[in-house]
Amino acid sequence: MEIPALLTVLPIDLLFLLSGLAINAVQAVVFLSIRPLSMSLHRRINGFLAELLWLQPVWLLDWWAGVKVKLHADPETHQLMGKEHALVISNHRGDIDWLIGWILAQRSGCLGSALPTMKKSSKFLPVIGWSMWFSEYIFLEGSWAKDQNTINWGLQRLKNFPRLFWLALSQEYAASQGLPSPRNVLIPRTKIHVHVKRHAMGPMPKSDEDVSRWCKDIFVVKDALLDKHMATGTFGDEIRPLGKSLINTLYPVLAFPAKTANGWSTMVVLSWPCLLLHGAYRFFEWTQLLSTWKGALLPTAVLALVAANMHFFITVSQSARPSSTTAASQRGIR
Repeated sequence: MEIPALLTVLPIDLLFLLSGLAINAVQAVVFLSIRPLSMSLHRRINGFLAELLWLQPVWLLDWWAGVKVKLHADPETHQLMGKEHALVISNHRGDIDWLIGWILAQRSGCLGSALPTMKKSSKFLPVIGWSMWFSEYIFLEGSWAKDQNTINWGLQRLKNFPRLFWLALSQEYAASQGLPSPRNVLIPRTKIHVHVKRHAMGPMPKSDEDVSRWCKDIFVVKDALLDKHMATGTFGDEIRPLGKSLINTLYPVLAFPAKTANGWSTMVVLSWPCLLLHGAYRFFEWTQLLSTWKGALLPTAVLALVAANMHFFITVSQSARPSSTTAASQRGIR
């Protein structure tokens, strides 16, 4: 990574790492002390803690990267977003598309209870993976023989979830089923168009075979919509406002007033440096580490660890690149 880029992102990564470790520590305490007494209260508190962490990458995409998200949806889908439990069947188009999902979840007021399916190995990642594990994400191995029981158990566990949640199925679920990936993948954008369609549970097919066929048909329709957007620049549905996020994760224990989505994420991101700098000042004042050259090496080692950690996160978040044939096809479509 080039030096100017490193100097730009290093403070951001340091903030995310240190605040994330602090949140992980609190999550561990809540897991050990509150969960045995009240699963519902534990989930509410943990959802709030997770949101404090996930708001940082959401803020990066909103404010720092300047990515604009345009939501295409019919009136019913738009009206009910964030007002009911949802099984979100998403398609994978790029390395940061999970962040787009988080933006939609935050705007709908359920960022702390957005539960994507993830690779099993990701739960061992410091900060991100640990927080996902405390938040009860479903971790898959990519083999249906191994993942079927995991998915069934995960769904049963969510029956009594105290908050509205989005359970997101994506490429990991498709891989475990041995399904092919759609051809419209991994196309980077700075202006993101998202099409959301609500399907009520009542008319859904009942048998396993019919559900399987329905899911495959849905992905065919989604791929056709992507073709349409690439050809015409629209999905056909009207562009809807993303709305505001209600920060009421701990209700009724705690209740936060409504905040605009951008304002709440900015407030959280600006609060973390104040807390961490104050804590660091008190720590170094108490230990007097900076009074010796050996002690001064500690901040240097921390910065080196952060840089290595940042490179590692970027590496594991990258997706497999499309074949040369697919890439050439995508360049032709653009």
